[in-house]
Amino acid sequence: MKTFPMGGVHPSENKLSCAKPIEVLPLPEVVTIPLAQHIGAPAVAKVAKGDKVLTGQLIAEAGSFMSANIHSPVSGTVTAVDMVPNGQGLRQMMITIKREGDDWAEGIDRSETLVKACPFSAQEIIAKIKDAGIVGMGGATFPTHVKLAVPPGKKAECVIINGVECEPYLTSDHRTMLEHGEELVVGVTILMKAVGVEKAYIGIENNKPDAIAHLKQIAAGYEGIEVVPLKVMYPQGGEKQLIAAVTGRQVPPPPALPIDVGAVVCNASTTVAVYRAVQKSMPLIERVVTVTGKRLKEPKNLLTRMGTPVSTLLEAAGGVPEEASKVINGGPMMGRAMVNLASPVTKGCSGITVLSGREAVRREAAQCIKCAKCVSACPMGLEPYYLSKMTQKKGWDALEQQMITSCIECGCCQSTCPSYLPLLDWIRLGKQTVMGIIRARGAAAAPKK
Repeated sequence: MKTFPMGGVHPSENKLSCAKPIEVLPLPEVVTIPLAQHIGAPAVAKVAKGDKVLTGQLIAEAGSFMSANIHSPVSGTVTAVDMVPNGQGLRQMMITIKREGDDWAEGIDRSETLVKACPFSAQEIIAKIKDAGIVGMGGATFPTHVKLAVPPGKKAECVIINGVECEPYLTSDHRTMLEHGEELVVGVTILMKAVGVEKAYIGIENNKPDAIAHLKQIAAGYEGIEVVPLKVMYPQGGEKQLIAAVTGRQVPPPPALPIDVGAVVCNASTTVAVYRAVQKSMPLIERVVTVTGKRLKEPKNLLTRMGTPVSTLLEAAGGVPEEASKVINGGPMMGRAMVNLASPVTKGCSGITVLSGREAVRREAAQCIKCAKCVSACPMGLEPYYLSKMTQKKGWDALEQQMITSCIECGCCQSTCPSYLPLLDWIRLGKQTVMGIIRARGAAAAPKK
């Protein structure tokens, strides 16, 4: 069984909602839509307080090349364009809309009819994806049109679809592959055409045998698409780990990208969104969100409009249990604890995980015992204990030399530490600081206009 070559862990698997079909969550009365739902510059609002909007209407335009359009998930009246607290309590610019009915913008095909033939050129495909505001829906939120714009001098050789979903609780991609397999595979052919390749792989961990069998059956009718079962190992779904597992190629350290080894990687849910954007002119205004937790009354996979309050999803799953200690945006390995459940679902929100009891409590840190478990677990071959210690000492030059920017923030180091050290917390801080130093150095060296 294929896997990546170094590190990784086996967190306890709790796919509580894997057998739960996708349910459509009723439309919210009010939505709040952040202008920064993607990597890069925030979108620029194109509406103001008092404006009437339709479902699918452009309400914020990409602020730069590395940015993404945002569309209204409901029809109604804009009540505010203002700073609103997000899930971590930080205030960011959002558009608030009070829903009135569900009237859609013209030109959007809402039918479920499968459209296989794609009459558009590669440039037209990328333009339609950009117009629809498609970003990576696995959590990274990298603008998809940027990923598909292969730089001069580079050549794509294959497309890899990430159907791994290695976070131990989340199942939104799993259900999407099972219930929208035909759309996904047509989406794969569209991505292949966009980057000019004849080979595509769909990587799926072998704890999803139903999805593997289902997509193998569908892919048999399409040329050049191969479903690749992968060993269950976290973080198998990391972009660099997936490329290594499927192709055997290693992506060099930053600033190198997957395209440097000929690969373009797209999440499974993103691929379905690409199909809908290109074939149906459907913007990215909704997504499947897993709502899960051991003490949750009814874990679910909910098709949710962007901007819906997280509290609404939790209520649909039976409400937050009294004994719940922590609510996480995402999964327990890479997700962020939430302090504001009124915050909205965004393009990168694949799950809401409710933790209770011992699994929600951070243990008191002790002294490092020099066991090197964190080094063995790191899938990037880094030394997490050293990166953590040097961040505390503010040794930025040493951190850059030790390639802290290669960290994918998977949390393997922290999950294996017998001393319960907050390794990832310190490494995130160090990585953020070093990347800021690198950007500042680049800006200073750039020729002045």
